[in-house]
Amino acid sequence: MSGFRGGDENINRAGKKPGTINKTTKHIREAYQKLTEDNLDNMSLWLAQIAAEDPAKAMDTMIRLSEYILPKLARTELIGQDGDDLFKNIKFEFGPDANDQTGREQGDFDLNEY
Repeated sequence: MSGFRGGDENINRAGKKPGTINKTTKHIREAYQKLTEDNLDNMSLWLAQIAAEDPAKAMDTMIRLSEYILPKLARTELIGQDGDDLFKNIKFEFGPDANDQTGREQGDFDLNEY
């Protein structure tokens, strides 16, 4: 039978806390951070070389690298009480209806009055 016994006092029954990083992952992240910090000048040079040939590729490279530094923001849905749509009663008025022919034939339609 396995070494687990119900009354064993040395067992952490709660387990790891959510979000706890294991030691190997922590060491890899620290090493990558040091490598990046030690090569900031080189990275700028390399990025400039990429941009000289293909600016779009340089921008893509910058965006991809930023994912390791800047956290992505989660989308948030705004809802009212009881899950109601907050924007159901909002109306926007931008001036006259572009399809309305009233006033156009008579020449009294003035865009400056809106």
